[in-house]
Amino acid sequence: MRAAVFSEFGGPEVVSVRKVPVPQPGPGEVRLRVEASAMNHLDLWVRRGLPIKTPMPHIGGSDIVGVVDALGPGAEDVPLGLRVVVDPSLDYMDYYGRGRGGSFPRPDLRLLGEHTQGGFAEFAVVPAANLLEIPAGYPSAKAAAAGLVFVTAWRALMVRGGLRAGERVLVTGASGGVSTAAIQMALLAGAQVHAVTSGAENVARVRELGAHFVYDRLAGDFSRALWADTGKEGVDLVLDSVGEAVWESCLRSLGVGGRLVTVGATTGALGKTEIRLVFWKQLTLMGSTMGTPEEFRTVLKLAFDGRLDPVIHEEIPLNEIRRAHELLESGKVFGKLVVVP
Repeated sequence: MRAAVFSEFGGPEVVSVRKVPVPQPGPGEVRLRVEASAMNHLDLWVRRGLPIKTPMPHIGGSDIVGVVDALGPGAEDVPLGLRVVVDPSLDYMDYYGRGRGGSFPRPDLRLLGEHTQGGFAEFAVVPAANLLEIPAGYPSAKAAAAGLVFVTAWRALMVRGGLRAGERVLVTGASGGVSTAAIQMALLAGAQVHAVTSGAENVARVRELGAHFVYDRLAGDFSRALWADTGKEGVDLVLDSVGEAVWESCLRSLGVGGRLVTVGATTGALGKTEIRLVFWKQLTLMGSTMGTPEEFRTVLKLAFDGRLDPVIHEEIPLNEIRRAHELLESGKVFGKLVVVP
């Protein structure tokens, strides 16, 4: 089969499409004939080299949609020909934790396409327990685009952040996959949405998604404009995926008793925190990543029902996978890139 493979860490140039053996499903697994697989920033980080054990040669791609075409031992109940999207979380063993979120993933949570071979190929092997059937007529590319970013946004906003109708929420990195999903979820929840993005073109696109207030972070400190737009009250919740470049402004944007949930740090991991601001405003800072199988199914059903709509920048042929890496790395993607065999 054809697959996008790299055998060493580095830039987009290390990725190439080549012939590799068709994988065989093991116990509790099924093989999919891949129809679509979406890209995530995770694919860039894995390609550059993370402090994890990455199987080499490596096939990336955590978001996989395909048709079941072979069954491993113990997976005989899965119908051949079933079209599915795959929950990318592996070995999701929850424990009950303290705090707003309830249950939390273990620190050793693994992901498809990160710790295992992924979906940037003509065939992929995945656990049968991670399958979710896609309704007839729902586009494979949209299902792939929804997976990882939808469950990440849902858990961060609705579970960890506890967003409620009538609250104000700020979403940073508003052109990204998680954030375009989060904006829609916040609107669906009845919140007033403030969003931060980069450049006039992205500002216009984010407004089209329905955000009530959109700020261009290249134009200056957005927290000043936000403070005015909220009547000097600030927002109740911030969902941040950008990190270092906006961290101080995010904290200043929060009102008294506000919550901040971080899901990423695309511009750097060393955000400066004014500690007095945290205790004086009685702020709560939280982290979130991925989500439970139940949360995955809950938010994907909202997509299947048409209440949430994955934003796709472009569908890219597998043979052009290097261009997909370059495009995502350039920061010029609005929404998701979907790779199709």
